[in-house]
Amino acid sequence: MEKSRKIISLLVMMVLMLSLAGCGQQPQANTDEPELHTITDMADREVVVPKEINKVFCVSPVGTIFVYTLNPDLLVGWNYELNSVEEKYILPQYHSLPNLGGWYAKATCNVEELLKINPDVILSVGYLEIEQINEIQQQTGIPVVMIDGDNFTSLDKAYEFAGKLLNLEDKANELSAYCRETVNDINAKAATIPEDQKVGVYYAEGASGLETDPRGSRHVEALDIVGGLNVAEVEMKGGMGMTPVSLEQILAWNPEVILSWNETQGGYYSKISTDPKWESIAAIKNEKVYAVPSGPFNWFDRPPSVNRIIGLKWLGNLLYPETYQYDMAVEAKEFYKKFYHYDLTEEELSSLLKDAGGY
Repeated sequence: MEKSRKIISLLVMMVLMLSLAGCGQQPQANTDEPELHTITDMADREVVVPKEINKVFCVSPVGTIFVYTLNPDLLVGWNYELNSVEEKYILPQYHSLPNLGGWYAKATCNVEELLKINPDVILSVGYLEIEQINEIQQQTGIPVVMIDGDNFTSLDKAYEFAGKLLNLEDKANELSAYCRETVNDINAKAATIPEDQKVGVYYAEGASGLETDPRGSRHVEALDIVGGLNVAEVEMKGGMGMTPVSLEQILAWNPEVILSWNETQGGYYSKISTDPKWESIAAIKNEKVYAVPSGPFNWFDRPPSVNRIIGLKWLGNLLYPETYQYDMAVEAKEFYKKFYHYDLTEEELSSLLKDAGGY
């Protein structure tokens, strides 16, 4: 009997000791939870984001192109269906990313599919209202970070900010330096062009060439920067731009050069030079009608992202060849390698520039 009591007492003590030992153990950390930190974005908003970001979605093509140039592996989706020209210059492994829409122009985001993918962050690069961004963040429960990349002069800072956010500082600094040096060089050259020698340019948008954008619009920002004289005296139209004009207005403006959407964009380029209604315009008489290069994205304005940087050099050469003097074969190949991770062939280069003034 006494022996049984001792055994029971011993067992009770062992249970108590194990219980006490268990109480002293620290709870196991949940390794699935990402480490977070608070950042201040470029709109001065405080946002809590993961320290390690592996999946990114952007509210519009402006940001999607921007992220693609840094590291396409981060992208979880496109904002629209890629066309054949875009696919030609975008690496094949990214063609199958889903079209998730977005929050721009008339587009809507497929929030249900986005939440299934559950990106670490959503980026807004370029212009969007803070109120709208806060609504997107509340709607999705995903942190939204605003990056100011709305114009040429802010692109270098945008890359520097994104490099720190995405832990891609080396690549971001490389692209930042390219943008800064390009814009500074263009500005310096443009400053030497006398006002009375500036070339009058009409930008023919839309299927009939009878839509355009006035000075001050971001859709013709490249023209303003290189020193071109935008002849379109029309009111600014918000959003996607493209103010309707009449042929009579264009005849009165009598531009020396016409830039047009190319065939893949559904532009009027191939018809402008042969349409008898346009034949009295100086640009037609002097055979100075050019299609804007496009592939994977338009070099001049849409989307208004970093794709326009190479367009500054092309347009400067086109309007003022004695001032700019860029070797566009060298410049284009360097740009496509740095920004699109793509090696341009001579044939592709020729195709891009054949209706755009050559090289």
